[in-house]
Amino acid sequence: MDKLLIQGGVPLSGEIVISGAKNAALPILCASLLSSEPLELHNVPQLKDISTMLRLLRQMGVEVSDEGSEQLLLNSRGLDNPLAPYDMVKTMRAAILVLGPLLARHGEARVSLPGGCAIGARPVEQHIKGLQAMGAEIHVEHGYVHARAKGKRGLVGARIITDMVTVTGTENLMMAAVLAQGETVIENAAREPEVVDLANCLVSMGAQIAGAGTDRIRIQGVERLHGATHAIMADRIETGTYLCAAAATGGRIRLTNTSAAYLDAVVDKLFDAGCELFTERSAITLQAPQRLKAVSIRTSPYPAFPTDMQAQFMAINCVAEGSAVIRETIFENRFMHAVELIRLGADIKIDASNAMVTGVDHLDGATVMATDLRASASLVIAGLVAQGETTIDRIYHLDRGYERIEEKLGQLGARVRRIR
Repeated sequence: MDKLLIQGGVPLSGEIVISGAKNAALPILCASLLSSEPLELHNVPQLKDISTMLRLLRQMGVEVSDEGSEQLLLNSRGLDNPLAPYDMVKTMRAAILVLGPLLARHGEARVSLPGGCAIGARPVEQHIKGLQAMGAEIHVEHGYVHARAKGKRGLVGARIITDMVTVTGTENLMMAAVLAQGETVIENAAREPEVVDLANCLVSMGAQIAGAGTDRIRIQGVERLHGATHAIMADRIETGTYLCAAAATGGRIRLTNTSAAYLDAVVDKLFDAGCELFTERSAITLQAPQRLKAVSIRTSPYPAFPTDMQAQFMAINCVAEGSAVIRETIFENRFMHAVELIRLGADIKIDASNAMVTGVDHLDGATVMATDLRASASLVIAGLVAQGETTIDRIYHLDRGYERIEEKLGQLGARVRRIR
C-alpha cells in the first residue's frame, strides 16, 4: 500500500484549483440510470470512489466515455443488469445510491448491503422504508436488498417522513420519485448542497423538483427523463481541508474554482481561530495568524458544522493556543484519528462523543496510520506542521476523496511525496 512522507514545518503558500465534489458526483453518476439518453458531466473529480462507481455502472450496462478526464459521457440505453455486487459495494457505501434509480426505471434491483463502516453505523433502513412507501416490494436475503416495483404501475408517489436526516437516503428517494406516478413529498430531508446539486441535475434532465435545500422536498413524477449536461459543484470539504492546512502551518493560500457560499460554519470557525479570509465569487484566500486560537465545535447536519470537517479542526486545535471541546453528534466512532494525533505529540482526551484538545507548542513527526477518509486529512495537516518527518500509512483512504493531494500540496510549497 502507498504511504505519504511529509517533511513538516513549511508554511503553505500559493494557489491551487479545487476539484469537483465527490459527494455530489457519486449520486449524479447514478442519475444516469434514470434515462436512456446520454448524460454529460463536467468537473468530475479523479478519485478512487468515482472509478469504483463507474465500474459498477459499466457492469450494469452503462456506456462510459472519456473516463480519466474531468468530462464524462454516460449512456444507460443498454442497461440490462440491475445488480450491485458485494465486492464493489464493500469498498464504497455510496453504491447503495443505485437502488432508487434502478427501481424507478428498470423496475427491479439487487443491491448488496454496504456492511460495516469504520466511523460508525450508516443504516439503510430509511432508504428501504421510503421505497416501500412508494410501493416497492423489498426483501433482504443473504446480505442483499432485493427490490421490485409492484405491478405495471411501477413506483407511486407518497409522503415520506424519515426518522433521521440522511443525505444518501434523501438522494436515493429523490431519484426514485422523479419517475414515480404522482407526487412524492420527502419530510425531514437533508439540506446539504450536494442534494441541491443532484436536484439541479435531475431538473436539467426534465424532473420536476421543488424545495431542494430545505427539509421538505416535493417531486412531481414524470413519464421519462431526457439527456442533459451538468457541471459538478466544487468540493466544499476539500476546500475546507486546504484552508485548515494553511491555517495550521501559518500560511497564505488562494483556492480557485470554489466558493465560501456553502462553508459558512467552517469560515466562521476559522475567523474565530484568528484567520483572515477574503472571498470572491469563485475563490477564497486565507491568511493565517502567527498562532491560532483554539475553537470549540459541535457537528450537526447542514447548515451547521459538518462532521466531515471535524478531524481537520481537531488537527489545527492541536497546535492552537488554549483548549477546545469537539463534540461529534453524527457518527459514534469518529475519533479514531485522535490516537494517531497523540502519537505526534498532541494533547487530546476523549470522553464518549466529546474530545478535549489542548494546544501544544509543537508536534513531532512519527509514523501514523489512516483509519478513514477525513481522519487521513487530519494526519496530513498534523504532518505538515510537525517537526521532522511524518509517515502516513494506508493512504488509500485519501485517494477516495482528495484528487492528487501530494501534487496540490507541492504546488503550495509542502514537502510531500508518495512512496509506492
